[in-house]
Amino acid sequence: MSDRSEVGPATRLDERYSSEGAEAVPWPQARAVLEKAGIFWLTTVRPDGRPHTTPLIAVWSEGAVYFCTGADERKARNLAGNPHVTVVTGSSDLHSGLDVVVEGEAERTGDEALLRRVAGAYTAKYGDEWRFEVEDGAFRHPDGGRADVYRVAPVTAFGFARGAAYGQTRWRFAPAG
Repeated sequence: MSDRSEVGPATRLDERYSSEGAEAVPWPQARAVLEKAGIFWLTTVRPDGRPHTTPLIAVWSEGAVYFCTGADERKARNLAGNPHVTVVTGSSDLHSGLDVVVEGEAERTGDEALLRRVAGAYTAKYGDEWRFEVEDGAFRHPDGGRADVYRVAPVTAFGFARGAAYGQTRWRFAPAG
């Protein structure tokens, strides 16, 4: 599976929300934030249209954010009706850091070769506590829990930089294909 983000998305600084002299954040810098982040915030849409936001762990792999959840959890039930999501990570420091927001559709993946690679990325990032086996198109935790795995390829992403200059960068990705 190719990484659409490796070719580079269209990048634009929104000067309306940026300090004088701010520059657009290069996509590789934002991707590094996604690769290193420990906690992400996922927002899904409830059946009645209200948002649902929850913290979770996730990995950036093969051009997308991957997360897992039990089939009966609120976020999985929301995704069954509406796959549109935002995935957010960053820094809580008021005067430094880069927050990254990924917008896209969460697609459940059952491809076991892909799932094994993603499971390896979880272990490499979070350690043995988050080691998963792949079974029947899903993750299986040693404690017996089953989790479906979702892939969120970015359609649009935003970077909110804080520091010497404050800036808002938007990245638009070419459609998959």
